[in-house]
Amino acid sequence: MGISINIHPSLRHLTNEQEVVQTSGSTVGQCLEQLVAQFPDIKEGLFAKDGKLLDYVTVYVNGESAYPEELAKSVHDGDELYIVMMIAGG
Repeated sequence: MGISINIHPSLRHLTNEQEVVQTSGSTVGQCLEQLVAQFPDIKEGLFAKDGKLLDYVTVYVNGESAYPEELAKSVHDGDELYIVMMIAGG
């Protein structure tokens, strides 16, 4: 079954327009590492140079924010991750 990662529309051009990518892992970070292994170009859309998520990137697990644990948050088979971009406009 694995972990489903729902890709924000602004990043889908980096996943060959896939809306959902299947991964596995026991933490959000491990799942995102697998996402980057499948689609290397998405790394710069998610991570700062220090390896932390960019300030405007938030991850939700089954509809609940992964903050403050974020990358260390535990996930389980069948969970759904959502990558959300906090974008403001005027």
